[in-house]
Amino acid sequence: MINHPAYNATFCDDRPLHIVVYTDAAGIGGAEISLGHLIATVSSHIRITVIGTSAKVVEAIGKYRPESISIVLPNQGVSSYLSHIKTFQQIHPDILHFNCCTPWANAIGLTTALFTSRAKIVRVDQLPLRTTDMVTLWRHRALCLRVDAHVAVGQASAQRMEDFYALGRNSVISIPNGVPDRGIPAALYDSLSHNQHDIVVGSIGRLDAMKGHDILLRAIAQVEGVRVVILGEGSERATLEQLAVELGVRERVDLPGWIADPFGYLSKFDIVALPSRSEGFPLAMVEAMLAARPIIASRVGSISEAIIPGKTGILIEKENVAELVVALQQLRDQPQYRLQLGQHARAAAVTNWTAEAMAAKYEQLWRSLIDVTPRSRLKVPRPRD
Repeated sequence: MINHPAYNATFCDDRPLHIVVYTDAAGIGGAEISLGHLIATVSSHIRITVIGTSAKVVEAIGKYRPESISIVLPNQGVSSYLSHIKTFQQIHPDILHFNCCTPWANAIGLTTALFTSRAKIVRVDQLPLRTTDMVTLWRHRALCLRVDAHVAVGQASAQRMEDFYALGRNSVISIPNGVPDRGIPAALYDSLSHNQHDIVVGSIGRLDAMKGHDILLRAIAQVEGVRVVILGEGSERATLEQLAVELGVRERVDLPGWIADPFGYLSKFDIVALPSRSEGFPLAMVEAMLAARPIIASRVGSISEAIIPGKTGILIEKENVAELVVALQQLRDQPQYRLQLGQHARAAAVTNWTAEAMAAKYEQLWRSLIDVTPRSRLKVPRPRD
């Protein structure tokens, strides 16, 4: 059950809804893929419109639900505000669902929607990040306090958003990301036949300092008998390649680039490592869990809500190379332990973090908001302690 006052409202499960999903992301990442999974999985009776400021992103998300309508709006200047106002007023949605890849994303869309649309507004923060820029901080806080429902992708992420922006306790709802369950890759049990010199450690995520791939390379340099495959692309590629050379592990590191569907690679991974410096509730983690892969991950964001040490994976402190080394050595040398962790991880993910589980919670939230009496968006109540 989600802790939010709207859930006390009475609503009709079969009432048709028009949901607008919105993002101003300039590229496709985990936040946008998660949004795609959501619209692909919610009830077929729900009408979906995809709005964004990047034609590429809008098209990519729209493909998850071919019958959806797609609209691309300008992303800056007076024309952007006017186009947003006109569009929101013309399409008459029941819910405007803003998917924020960072807390300061979607500022134009949220501002125009809050003060010109009668639709109920849901904002989803995929990453619990803070800012030291006071203008950004107060603008973000002002927008958050005025939405009808504020969502983060885990309990820890929700509490961080509440604390970072003084929003009041229990004002942010937790709805974890989910992915489709595609079963266990066929080659799962092949990993038990590997000797310790054939272990493959996989990592999935854009090549960005936040993902901590440099921590993984530094750990691998101290662990014999393993090689690394990092699926992703980004600004840190050259830095990671140079670091691999300096550490003397370049021949053990593979950077194949961005892979649209990493599922096929999961069968090749004996271990999945996510040594991130910051996360919300990463899709790569859930994908690895559903594929029954043992996971080593940093204790950041809401990862610890899924990775239970010694049961569904291993947690390390962020930027702790020594802990990652120990964890890699342990899993390298204990194939049965790898199998046990993977099986428990899959069982937990199937129960809690599939796309169906995520979609059901959002449908419940959307419907609960419809019958809630609208409140003033100019003056908001004092946040709860």
